[in-house]
Amino acid sequence: MSILTKIHDVPVMMCAPEGERIGTERDAVDLVGNASYQGAEWVVVPADRFDESFFRLQTRVAGDFIQKFVTYRMGLVVLGDISRHTAASSSLRDFVRECNRGRQTWFLADEEALAERFGK
Repeated sequence: MSILTKIHDVPVMMCAPEGERIGTERDAVDLVGNASYQGAEWVVVPADRFDESFFRLQTRVAGDFIQKFVTYRMGLVVLGDISRHTAASSSLRDFVRECNRGRQTWFLADEEALAERFGK
């Protein structure tokens, strides 16, 4: 389940914290399609919804997943604490840092950080 909301006039589809694990390219296409249908420009997915393989860069799951969002020009936010994953992987830490510098994919700790980011 997801709800459409606006944060600083940006239409955002917020995915529910509970639900099936997310992580395949098919999941990405489904999210993008649903968000587009609802008129969203961004999709916010709780970090806990992602399959563990998403946070292991060598699996290429995150790259393939995010690439679908890039292809369809839809923003993606991974929302929540991923510190246990970044503590275990310097490559993931670097990847998150690079993503957060851009305008396409963000890894943010909480809804306050999300609102702040859209307010810029």
